[in-house]
Amino acid sequence: MSRLQQGLSKLNSLSHQGGRTLSSTIQSSGGGGNKNFDELKRQIHSKLVERLDFTRVKDLNSENLRRDIRRVIEHLCDTENPLLNRMEREKLIEEILDETLGFGPLEPLLKDPTISDILVNGPKNIYIERRGKLEKSDVIFRDNDHLLQIIDRIVSKIGRRVDETSPLVDARLPDGSRVNAVIPPIALDGASLSIRRFGSNPLKLEDLLNYKAFSPEMAMLMEACIKSRLNVVISGGTGCGKTTLLNTLSSFIPSDERLVTIEDAAELQLQQDHVVRLETRPPNIEGKGAVTTRDLVRNALRMRPERIIIGECRGGETLDMLQAMNTGHSGSMTTLHANTVRDAMARLETMIMMAGFELPIKAMRQQIASAVDLVIQANRLQGGPRKVTSITEVLSMEQDVIVMQEVFRYKQVGVDQNGRAYGQFEATGVRPSFVSRLEAKGVKLPSNMFSERVLLRD
Repeated sequence: MSRLQQGLSKLNSLSHQGGRTLSSTIQSSGGGGNKNFDELKRQIHSKLVERLDFTRVKDLNSENLRRDIRRVIEHLCDTENPLLNRMEREKLIEEILDETLGFGPLEPLLKDPTISDILVNGPKNIYIERRGKLEKSDVIFRDNDHLLQIIDRIVSKIGRRVDETSPLVDARLPDGSRVNAVIPPIALDGASLSIRRFGSNPLKLEDLLNYKAFSPEMAMLMEACIKSRLNVVISGGTGCGKTTLLNTLSSFIPSDERLVTIEDAAELQLQQDHVVRLETRPPNIEGKGAVTTRDLVRNALRMRPERIIIGECRGGETLDMLQAMNTGHSGSMTTLHANTVRDAMARLETMIMMAGFELPIKAMRQQIASAVDLVIQANRLQGGPRKVTSITEVLSMEQDVIVMQEVFRYKQVGVDQNGRAYGQFEATGVRPSFVSRLEAKGVKLPSNMFSERVLLRD
């Protein structure tokens, strides 16, 4: 019998002996019912923490562990405060379980599939985004220490740390959701936590089509480009759905290809079997041991990848990525922050310069023009809808300018009475020059697919 199981059985027997003492503590605390409820929850939780060896938690199946601990908590509830009604008792049990095995007050929010963002501004101000609208949540933490405990639990699960010497941290939840935490002294009003939800079941192509994120014709072109190994850059602002789109497009990659993904905090959820996932590492407390995105891109070139997928380019690794695209790793993909397609080209130039090489502007643009085949621009519009607003082909260089042509676009027409933008997807009438490359790969597109017309209205 493990120490954890011994602790469970011991706690069961101790709960009979310690009932009177704890009950008298609760009753003598005074105040309203909420105070007694919170005090009872803290008392039972502290008993669990004292008696159980949580270093052995991983030895047990999570469902069995939750069931065993639930049984003990139920017995303690009956012993300590039999006056709890059924709803209060169930609420108490669930909250103690969440506090013991999960992420405390965040658990009910994480279980709600309609919530896309959780924003914690100190222990008492928690906001959520639901269907594109921000609203304040009723959930609160006891105090700043309680919030710091939950943050530490999140980051420690992936081997990272957050303390006064390292007050900023990027992490992820078990379901792949992205986490950023900032703690005092950097955060002045208490610790701040931002969670971008992805969910255990990533959105599929059908879901994005149902949400009218793009038209069926646009989906057909993007699928053809991925299967034909064109190099794709997805650009857009914060929260516009770049990572979701990258996940969706990656499903078109044939399952027999070897992929290497490189990310700061691993959040891509690729469906293929042959995937090597790499993640950057921050420096240790002595400022050493950091592994950057650029280090991983260079190493990936030695791993015989057929495609390299970078979660986001934001620095000097951009030059290495473009060189990889130009030297036999066609079909690679990445995302970057930019408001328009033209801004994306300018941002690529800026990030190339961050590599520390003084390249002429023309040389940088030649690298970009020869490496990138397609730029997919995503935007988050007024009211919350996320759309692919442009699919643009990168052609070549003319003098010192990168020549591009837009194939599909989204045109906003107006805003409805709920403040939500609406518009239409259009084909510009331009036939991409890479159609012959698609056909050479065996991908045939309808002959009238690119004729100028309105494809879909909101």
